Amino acid sequence: MSGRPFLALTMGDAAGIGPEICAKTLARPGLWETCRPLMIGDRASMAAALESLPAAGRPSFVPVSPREMEGLGPGTPEFGGIPLYQPGSPLSGVVPGKLSAEAGRGAVEFVKAAVDLAKAGRVAGIVTAPLNKAAMHAAGFSYPGHTELLAEGFGVKNYSLVLSARGTFVFHATTHVSLRRALDLIDENRVYAQIRLAHLLARALGRGGETVAVAGLNPHAGEGGLFGTEEIDSILPAVERARAEGIPVEGPLPADVLFPRAARGIYRFLVAMYHDQGHGVFKTLYFDEGINVTVGLPVIRTSVDHGTAFDIAGKGMAKDESLAEAVRLAASLGPVWAEIREAARAALE
Repeated sequence: MSGRPFLALTMGDAAGIGPEICAKTLARPGLWETCRPLMIGDRASMAAALESLPAAGRPSFVPVSPREMEGLGPGTPEFGGIPLYQPGSPLSGVVPGKLSAEAGRGAVEFVKAAVDLAKAGRVAGIVTAPLNKAAMHAAGFSYPGHTELLAEGFGVKNYSLVLSARGTFVFHATTHVSLRRALDLIDENRVYAQIRLAHLLARALGRGGETVAVAGLNPHAGEGGLFGTEEIDSILPAVERARAEGIPVEGPLPADVLFPRAARGIYRFLVAMYHDQGHGVFKTLYFDEGINVTVGLPVIRTSVDHGTAFDIAGKGMAKDESLAEAVRLAASLGPVWAEIREAARAALE
């Protein structure tokens, strides 16, 4: 899209901190200079969240209809406020901090509406506030999380969840599976694909000369086979294969060596073997500002890297740094997303 492209911001679970952090992010001055926000969520929930903000600088919403959504696109005039689109019926009986199937239903509907708009070319990207998996399941949806919901909507089978903060990107050979299942999934091709994707993303960002650092799976990266042979059988062959293609890569490195080095800025593109190996350290370092990017989708998708925080929902305590950074990154990735998408297609398919 020419000019300032639309980014769809989905509200997430209404019983969590999603409405609050969306309102706070939308109130940030200057955040929308490179893109235009389209809020997708429940009108009453967003109105309540706005009331918790100081009157000065409080953003205003303009409810838009499905017909107006059909006309969304390049050249669409300003709405006189932030357009707020509510797909489906209004939510009812949702209490902040209380698990709600109704809130779960809404969260899924918001994402599906954003996908439909993206597929129609009406939004350039999607930024998601957190949903609650238990609430989503209570509403009858069995998706493991946002990423799988989006992948189904776009008809994409191969994708990668990437964590990002302060110019650091963490890729994962496996994500939302049990640790036992992860051990079965890790093989040379899977690890190689993530190494290559990390390098191609670095290149798309103009940082192709930076090293991709690959974690081992076992303590001390297996200690030469004493503590497991996955490094010898799967990870090292993937590293050597990538190196033979000219990719700057190191590993397998013990995770307790790799991540401290990354924290000191030695490595910026990392490949973890399983969900908690990457997420645990990343959230310790960057909890309030970390975001995730779904690489492999046809449009930009970024998200907060935290949950619905029911314990503080409705109390005005939630921090919106992660969501604001997700918006910034989505806007900045726009010019290179086509190249990133092609890189993901080549690396993962």
